[in-house]
Amino acid sequence: MKKIVCFHLLNDYSGSPKALFVVLQELLDKGFVIDLVTTQGGVLDNLKAQTLVKYTFKYCFSPNKLLTLLRWGAVQVYFFFFTLRYARCKDIVFYVNTIMPCGAALAAKLMHKQVVYHYHENAFVKGKLYTLLANVMQCIADKIVCVSAYQRSFLKRKKNVFIVPNTIQKLTSLRLEPSFSDFAEKSFERKTVLMLSSLKVYKGVIKFFELAKKLPDFNFTLVVNDTFKNINNFLSDNKIIPSANITVYSQQTDIVSFYKSASVVLNLSDSSVFIETFGLTVLEAMTAGLPVIVPEIGGITELVEDGINGYRISVRSLDKIVEQLEKILSDRELYIQLAHGAIQMAKKYDCQHMVASIEKILNE
Repeated sequence: MKKIVCFHLLNDYSGSPKALFVVLQELLDKGFVIDLVTTQGGVLDNLKAQTLVKYTFKYCFSPNKLLTLLRWGAVQVYFFFFTLRYARCKDIVFYVNTIMPCGAALAAKLMHKQVVYHYHENAFVKGKLYTLLANVMQCIADKIVCVSAYQRSFLKRKKNVFIVPNTIQKLTSLRLEPSFSDFAEKSFERKTVLMLSSLKVYKGVIKFFELAKKLPDFNFTLVVNDTFKNINNFLSDNKIIPSANITVYSQQTDIVSFYKSASVVLNLSDSSVFIETFGLTVLEAMTAGLPVIVPEIGGITELVEDGINGYRISVRSLDKIVEQLEKILSDRELYIQLAHGAIQMAKKYDCQHMVASIEKILNE
């Protein structure tokens, strides 16, 4: 059994740290010895095991892009020199979550240690720095784990590249799963549209407010992975006055209750600017038996079949989304069909299969 040294840049409640949490907690439960290097303040704080050692550092984004870049560069220097402490360790693997902790990967490669990347982004549509980091990853990684076939298709490298879809924690899955036979009928009656998102224009936050105004007979709930201060600044900067039928929540440590109170879940990412490589909130929604509407391209489409468990519609076709929401939330028979389709699709994304696949990749 190898010792695992894991690096993750920003520990919050977004998709990549939540997926990492599932993997690490399962491995810890099996007795793996893991050193984790990340920030504080997110889902990874909840990891528990005697064989876990945490090392933390300070890092955060800034509205100033240059300052954010400088902070990121400083962290890479820290990662590089931190990694050197393992130079004499044998039977060790460096597990790099996302392409951002490249300093650790470079140091590990120089020491001829095994480097496994868990690649969550689609770097080739995010800008020059991300493209550079993805190319570095392809050069120095011993193995690369992709989260979708769509994401995998962008990599030139073919050898030792694996597709392992994300999943959700067993306990969260059990809490999300409907506990009564008529769950779909009750969810239908709520007439509530939910979106969980980061505070980015390209994630469709502004469009969500527009939808709420266009559909005053439905309730809208927005859960933003940020502080209320930043949310209010965002609303002010974009001159958004929320309609009476929308409720906004700041960063949450537990999101199960929001799914339990919803009818439909949206992902409104603008595919012309940002393409989803997976879609963890969509999987969470389907586990709860909720139909979903997602973008028309990207890895996220691998979770959704039109008319079976939801629909694929571009956020640039907002009127089509309005029309589809009205149809879903007014046609009881259609809604029940989609809700049961969502449950069946979610069952395909098994936690044990995901963890077993990554365990095998790390151990070989």
